[in-house]
Amino acid sequence: MIGRLKDLAKRHWPALRLRTILLTVLIFAAAMPGIGAVFLRVYENTLVRQTEAELITQSAALAATAEALWPTQPASPPVQTIPGFQGEFVGIDLSSDPVLPERPQPTTINAAHIDPAALQVVDRVGPIIDQTVRTTLASVALIDRNGRVVRGSEAGADYSGLPEVGTMLAGKPRTVLRRNGSYRRQYLLEILSQASGLRIHHARPIVVDGQVVGGLLLSRSPRALFKGIYQDRGKIALGVIIIFGVLIFLSGLISRGVTRPIEALSLASREVAAGQGDIPETPPTAAVEIRALYEDFRAMAGTIALRSRYLKDFAAAVSHEFKTPLAGIAGAIELLEDHHDTMSEADRRRFLSNISADTRRLSQLVGRLMDLAKADMATPEAGVAADLEGTVRRLADAMSGPDFVIVLDLPPALPEVAAAPAAIETVLTTLIENARQAGASTVTIKARPTGHIVALTVTDNGPGIPKADLARVFEPFFTSRRTDGGSGLGLPIARSLLAASKGEITAVKAASGARFEVKLPVA
Repeated sequence: MIGRLKDLAKRHWPALRLRTILLTVLIFAAAMPGIGAVFLRVYENTLVRQTEAELITQSAALAATAEALWPTQPASPPVQTIPGFQGEFVGIDLSSDPVLPERPQPTTINAAHIDPAALQVVDRVGPIIDQTVRTTLASVALIDRNGRVVRGSEAGADYSGLPEVGTMLAGKPRTVLRRNGSYRRQYLLEILSQASGLRIHHARPIVVDGQVVGGLLLSRSPRALFKGIYQDRGKIALGVIIIFGVLIFLSGLISRGVTRPIEALSLASREVAAGQGDIPETPPTAAVEIRALYEDFRAMAGTIALRSRYLKDFAAAVSHEFKTPLAGIAGAIELLEDHHDTMSEADRRRFLSNISADTRRLSQLVGRLMDLAKADMATPEAGVAADLEGTVRRLADAMSGPDFVIVLDLPPALPEVAAAPAAIETVLTTLIENARQAGASTVTIKARPTGHIVALTVTDNGPGIPKADLARVFEPFFTSRRTDGGSGLGLPIARSLLAASKGEITAVKAASGARFEVKLPVA
């Protein structure tokens, strides 16, 4: 099922630009405060709790006034030391608190059943309650100890059955949310407000001499969401301006640090693919990862260009190397075809010998090219380790002779190297054979481990390499012994074999003879 949904999304997923994706993410992030305020009830919950806090403050002040004026209050109450202050925290939450039905119609009772003490205090507290109601617009009802309304819009009603009144008569204040039956929606957007159709009811006990003698029941509708937004429009507008200012700044930052450099690199890659243009300089405002991408792309383009030049030079060299023997073979065959009958036996043998020699040279070139291709395609072998000392000594014993001496200078406990023994033998055999063919009589192989590298120095007493040719000896087909049958591929093959093992070989200018340095990583 999930796989089918993924396939469906892939088929219908629109092609979006990076700028569009980043701008969408930024706009969504900027809109999150507003989304949270409206749909997660964050702002509206704050308005409701603000209304509850106002009701708590009013009820505490009115309850303290009623307690002071209650007829059973002692004339000279004892002085009490208050150890500290204990605040009363608001606790209404629109998302978790239950919403009770509209306050039911109360049962009307006879005024004779109302507590006489509560009736006496009404005349004293009544004007204070009226003044408070005119200022706060909250509904305030004075209730006796039996839950009956002494003063309020529903005087004479019995509220003892209400849960908030029951908690109040038990000595604890309580706030509840109830439906507002008189609410009528005026604007369509009010449907987004959960608190518009609610009313907050707060009940607080009046305690005299440690006994609950009555209480106050206050109710009020909370501030409407959109009315609150309108009243705080200045602050909200300032916040929106700041958010969009930050959004514009971040858009410019992302544009200069990500999108523009990527677009420039994309354009440069197309130009390079078409054989035009160069890789642009890395933008100083680009992100660190984009800068690394520029450097990697520049290195890749340089490697491709180098490889392209190598292939062109290689193709030209192969064409040149093959052209000479092929031309000789073709000319000899043509002469034999045209003058075979009139040609002497010695001439025929000479032309056939030339054909045979050119054929052998072509065969040798093909074989060496195959060796070079294998060396170029060689890859490092995991966990390979070769006994360098044993390999060098075995090779020296096999290639030494009466007129050709190989001198070894190897330290004790030479570490193993991370290269195949066959590759080491091929490289050293090439260097030794080159020295022998150049006329050297002595070859010295010296090994020195330095850190994670073992350095081999191969020196001979031959005529040496001209300084101008030191940089070209590793080019394919470059040789100074072409007349002796040299192909110029031995050193390029050796270099490719070492590169596959993370090693390297260089030709070094020496006072006499030829000197090569081979570096191999320690296994």
